[in-house]
Amino acid sequence: MATVIERVDRLEEALENFITSVGIEFNKVYNSQLRTEAELRDFKEENRQQIREMNRQWGDLANKLGTLVEDLVYPSLPRILRETLKEEILDLGPRRKRRLADGRVKEFDAVAVTANLVGLNSTKATLTSAHVDRFIEDIGAFREFFPEYQELPIVGILATLAVDDSVLNYAEKTGFLVLAVGDQLMEVKNRLGFAPKRW
Repeated sequence: MATVIERVDRLEEALENFITSVGIEFNKVYNSQLRTEAELRDFKEENRQQIREMNRQWGDLANKLGTLVEDLVYPSLPRILRETLKEEILDLGPRRKRRLADGRVKEFDAVAVTANLVGLNSTKATLTSAHVDRFIEDIGAFREFFPEYQELPIVGILATLAVDDSVLNYAEKTGFLVLAVGDQLMEVKNRLGFAPKRW
């Protein structure tokens, strides 16, 4: 009987040690979970702040891209038309917009008028083949919106930050001058000796 009592005592002691050990481990896990939840809340808040900051920066960049014409293309057009086409600009304006009597409105990124031609610019942050196709339509619309230039040929000038070779080749085959950021603000990216189409 003494052996049974001794064994029961050892069993009770082992059970108490087990319960104490489980309680300690449970507290460790519980405290770890609380720390993890707190860290996760901090991470979520930090992530929200980073997203807000990134959105603000995207907004700033979008605003800057909105002034790409004024900041890069517009100041470069006189030099480019002089060097490429041997033409001096008589009238140059960014964001030329006109409303027709029927209510239709059209805006062109930049219009450079010389004695012999009109340089019509379309500027895109990322130039695609679809933009090239749309620019053909814009050239057709230009004469309707600006009939005073009816007698002058139009040279299409596409501008972008950087141009993919396939898009450059397509635009060149279509007859457009293509500009992208280079050493002198914007530079002509067409092959040497390229003569743009006169529409």
